[in-house]
Amino acid sequence: MTPPVTELRYRSAEKLLEVAFADGARFSLPAEYLRVESPSAEVQGHGPGQKTLVAGRRHVGIMRIEPVGHYAVRIAFDDLHDSGIYSWDYLRRLGEEQAERWAEYERALALKGLSREPPRRT
Repeated sequence: MTPPVTELRYRSAEKLLEVAFADGARFSLPAEYLRVESPSAEVQGHGPGQKTLVAGRRHVGIMRIEPVGHYAVRIAFDDLHDSGIYSWDYLRRLGEEQAERWAEYERALALKGLSREPPRRT
């Protein structure tokens, strides 16, 4: 069982969510990483192999963090995505697997010819 979160702090200038757990584990999770790994059905799909690759979010920030019971938070991003509920367990996994997940994300973007940069407006 994942220990509860004891501290959750968003550093808006750096666009980093700092998460501390009762067992002493701490992670700094970039807003972009949280956005592209959102647990929402919009991103994850409704079953295995349905995950959507979210590109163009390099500059995304967090507008709000709302508690969901005593086990999770809902994060509202400034690109208006706000349907993901991040349980303590999911935040812990994102922290522990950050290097691997991020490397896979960058590989997937490259394979599809996509970028972390937002599309240019004309």
